[in-house]
Amino acid sequence: MPEMPNYQIELEKIINSLGDRVPRLLLHSCCAPCSSYCLEYLSDHFEITDLFYNPNIFPEEEYRHRENELQRLIAQMPLKHPVTFLAGNYDPKEFFDAVKGLERVPEGGERCFICYELRLREAARIAAEGNFDFFTTTLTISPLKNADKLNEIGQALGREYGVAFLPSDFKKKNGYKRSIELSREYDLYRQNFCGCVFSRS
Repeated sequence: MPEMPNYQIELEKIINSLGDRVPRLLLHSCCAPCSSYCLEYLSDHFEITDLFYNPNIFPEEEYRHRENELQRLIAQMPLKHPVTFLAGNYDPKEFFDAVKGLERVPEGGERCFICYELRLREAARIAAEGNFDFFTTTLTISPLKNADKLNEIGQALGREYGVAFLPSDFKKKNGYKRSIELSREYDLYRQNFCGCVFSRS
């Protein structure tokens, strides 16, 4: 089996190649705690539009709480380059239709991969339509998410939509640890489940 790439090193190579350029990045965010370190790190190098598109999150009260927390974080964090919040469409039916028949698959399996693809596809579409230089996701910061699969899906969608996917494994270099510190600093709501009704049970 071939060795998987080190996505953190790939990300650093891209950042080092930017010089004085500040490209436009569409960052798909799942929640404020996961976004905290990603925003702190990436805003030094990119002009970010932060997309909150997560039709998997259930119920709607949970979704709105996470959405509001992300907006609060963006407003409060001192970031080098501008960060703009973009609200995605919330339609849980999109998620339930996509994972139909996989309701009993264990967490971390094929159902989750389809959920990754659903959210990243919308990010790629918006990034292509908005002429962004890159798109990526905060999901790789979670120790419970499959960074290899997320990067594989992101790169495939980048080729499909003609916009570069920024490789990442944000949990590396103490990224996850830093997200916990920032969550405490900004008193962020840290949910105890991924978001979908299946991860809650």
